[in-house]
Amino acid sequence: MQFGIATVSLSGTLEEKLRAASAAGFDGVEIFENDLIASPLRPRDVRAMLDDLGLTCMLYQPFRDFEGMPGAMRQRAFDRAKAKFDLMGELGTRHILLCSNCSPHALGERNRIVADFQQLGDLAASHDIIVGYEALAWGRHVFDHRDAWAIVEAVDHPHVGIILDSFHSLSRGIPSDSIRAIPGDKIAFVQLADAPKLDMDLLYWSRHFRNFPGQGGLPVEAYVAEILATGYTGPLSLEIFNDRFRGWSADLIAADGLRSLCHVEDAALRLLDRPTAAPPPPPHVRPEFVEFAVSDADVPALEAMFGSLGFIRTGIHPAKAVSRWQAGSVNLVINAEPHGFGHDFRLAHGPSICAVGLVVPDRDAVAARAAHLGIRTVDDSDAPGNLAFPALRGIGGSLVYLIGEGEAAAMWDGEFTPTGAPYDASPLAIDHLAAVVRIEQYLSWQLYWRSLFGLQQSFQADVIDPSGLVLSQPLQSPDGALRVTLNASEALGTLSSRFVEHNLGGGYQHIALSTPDLVATAGDMAGKDADILPIPPNYHEDIAARFGLDDQRIAALAQANILYDADGVGEYLQLYSRAFRKRFFFEFVERDHYQGYGAPNASIRLASQERYKNAANDPE
Repeated sequence: MQFGIATVSLSGTLEEKLRAASAAGFDGVEIFENDLIASPLRPRDVRAMLDDLGLTCMLYQPFRDFEGMPGAMRQRAFDRAKAKFDLMGELGTRHILLCSNCSPHALGERNRIVADFQQLGDLAASHDIIVGYEALAWGRHVFDHRDAWAIVEAVDHPHVGIILDSFHSLSRGIPSDSIRAIPGDKIAFVQLADAPKLDMDLLYWSRHFRNFPGQGGLPVEAYVAEILATGYTGPLSLEIFNDRFRGWSADLIAADGLRSLCHVEDAALRLLDRPTAAPPPPPHVRPEFVEFAVSDADVPALEAMFGSLGFIRTGIHPAKAVSRWQAGSVNLVINAEPHGFGHDFRLAHGPSICAVGLVVPDRDAVAARAAHLGIRTVDDSDAPGNLAFPALRGIGGSLVYLIGEGEAAAMWDGEFTPTGAPYDASPLAIDHLAAVVRIEQYLSWQLYWRSLFGLQQSFQADVIDPSGLVLSQPLQSPDGALRVTLNASEALGTLSSRFVEHNLGGGYQHIALSTPDLVATAGDMAGKDADILPIPPNYHEDIAARFGLDDQRIAALAQANILYDADGVGEYLQLYSRAFRKRFFFEFVERDHYQGYGAPNASIRLASQERYKNAANDPE
């Protein structure tokens, strides 16, 4: 199946948009009328450029306010159509998008509309053009693809078909199974867009907040599955209106767009139980280790931090300045090698989390899926000295190692010499990984985790930082074994933005570890002089009133600097370490049937961290 993208989806001039679409690997583009009108290139020049880039013009769009116009306005609509058909001949495209009429002058008489399309079909036939009729969600008389199909069916003309657009249908909650009534050969074109679930005016929602499939909350995969079930074999194309996309790199957006189409086609085919070009997302995935790249001078301080948090050094690499630290099922790796990937990563980003290891049932299958999605496997020339497992480029240039089920024990035995230190197998586990990314990559990384690993999206939280708003999107595997939160901010003074600036790009800001008894864990850490983030007394007085907690429990939480939340189903307790060299910190949590991430407490944590940033001579 061919993939396309509307030029309106990308930033830059028409020439820059076309080059970005070609570089990303699209088969063709939809030429948006305004892009052509604003270009100094004549239509024949655009066609020549498309030929040179290996692209086709799949669709010209939009043609507005045609059907049901009264009097002289009707003739003017036909005159405009003829002019567009002539232009399309120069562009070398056979398909035009005609969107349902929004003019206040438009008449809703069905017979008149059908007659208009029959006449237009004859005109289109003389130019060998296919007219696709699209129901705009805010159309004056036609705003439902079922009505658009009823008109096309009544017109019964070989040069008039229907265009289906996922946003226009799904934003109105139109059942996707209604597509089954449409024969595949009458679908002239398919446009796809996702969007966050928002309660607002449809036109404003459409023009400002669309994003790629796999980046929003609409059931686009099921929508595409219904289309493919009709026998439709034409292109799948993206039409995105998004204020942020218009200001970001066209190359980045185009690459994300192609990945989203690979993802949505794969998901739709799986819903239909049809063969696909890639292995499925792994049914299970869990974190095995987190690796820290630091300098030799940073090692004593980081080891002291790990020790105070309850970790024991259980392994030493026989030939490298690398050590393994354990607590419960959690593995942390300190990499202070003067050469190799960790060293290069530290030079670029400072002391940082440089890699995570994920256990999957079939690592080669995940690597093959990554290749299908355009996610490159890193070789030794890109990451010298890395482990002998497939590694993918991850957030901020970090690595994601793919470890096969049953291979982890052999990996540890082969890489590290045991220290013999007594090891307390406490019930500690990785709850989630929290990353901060540049705002222009916020949706990109959501697509990465969702399309590759099948992580599911929960509600985005808007977190109040003392210096601005932070967007936070949690993602998790169906079984909850892998959780990732992605955070980004447009406000330059927020902790998230400062992290990106200091880190010279996105990265993992903290690791959350789960324990069944956080008060006891906090007591153990206090006995080891762990540097815990203080929480102000006002907070605990507030939660006592809000949640009705008894005095004894409030006193225990306050003494341990533990934050609390409840969601009607369960409880969530949190505490935070201070940050290491302004780079990363640890969170400890206790979950009791609670599915969130303590978003109401984020502003308290950020305010506490902000106080230390402003304190004289404070390292945070």
